[in-house]
Amino acid sequence: MSLKSLSPFLLIFALASCTLFTSAPEASQSAGFSYRGMGGLPEGFDAQGHRGARGLVPENTLPSFEAALDLGVTTLELDLHFTQDEQVVIWHDPIIEKEKCRLPENVELGDSVPDPKNPLRRILVSQQPLSVIQSFQCDLNPDANRFPQQEVLDMPVAGTDYRIVALGELFEFVDAYAQSAEKTDSQRANAAVVEFNIETKRKVANPEYIDDGFTGGEAGPFELAILEIVAEYGLEDRVVIQSFDHRSLQVIREIDPDIRLAALTTGGEAKVKVYNGYKFDIWSPRARDLTPELLAEAQGLGLKVIPWTINDVATMEELIEMGVDGIITDRPDLLLQR
Repeated sequence: MSLKSLSPFLLIFALASCTLFTSAPEASQSAGFSYRGMGGLPEGFDAQGHRGARGLVPENTLPSFEAALDLGVTTLELDLHFTQDEQVVIWHDPIIEKEKCRLPENVELGDSVPDPKNPLRRILVSQQPLSVIQSFQCDLNPDANRFPQQEVLDMPVAGTDYRIVALGELFEFVDAYAQSAEKTDSQRANAAVVEFNIETKRKVANPEYIDDGFTGGEAGPFELAILEIVAEYGLEDRVVIQSFDHRSLQVIREIDPDIRLAALTTGGEAKVKVYNGYKFDIWSPRARDLTPELLAEAQGLGLKVIPWTINDVATMEELIEMGVDGIITDRPDLLLQR
């Protein structure tokens, strides 16, 4: 049986059994962040807001992206999954986690529920249609110790819309932000040119995470849908597609020779010569894997080097001094305060 044939209502019991039906966190009054711009960063430096501004506002949501835009990031970094009805949505995890999301008390998904003796323990985004995925509010902080500054805010443009949104919804939101009277001239101008670093969340060992029949030989429906959406909004020049699954990037390159691609790596995968052979444009290693020698090698091959995910100022300073081309961070406020 295909994972996509499972009933969306199986989602109800599994999440209810994890006590997901909680009341909403209390949002503050309408708030925003002051524009900081590039400050003392090198010319052309790429300040990327990881999942928006995860350290300040719940991740991969419109309020989080609004916070990052307010601050003046040059790129919004985000993650992509594929729903049962083949909609590209912005979410990091293959599942809807009770630590991050809740079903509002006034929302009902239907009358039927599965046999309580046989609850599913893992509900994949790929098993549910967009309508079910968007029923949840993802405004919870999964790790208050790691993100003590994270708040649920009522933002001027996004309000308290903490749904999991489709990729096209984000593109439309950024366009609306760029025209909003709620924002300053600098904020609007920056949003009009901000770039998008979008990650395909494929995993070689877990094809069910996307579940579109992809084998690595040619682009799957997921990659094709992403490229179609980017083209629909005319954002080819403002989009970078990144992935840890380099097969996804390779098949995209076969279709589009011009769109920029970023190879994400961790640990022993840091072999930059290979990436140049695949015609990638950017190498994004885990920060602690990067050395001055590897940086020089990659840049010598014509690659930009943008490590992830750096949240402390001391490491930011060290990497900037080393000569990286950008930084991906949960705390763009700290990066942009220089």
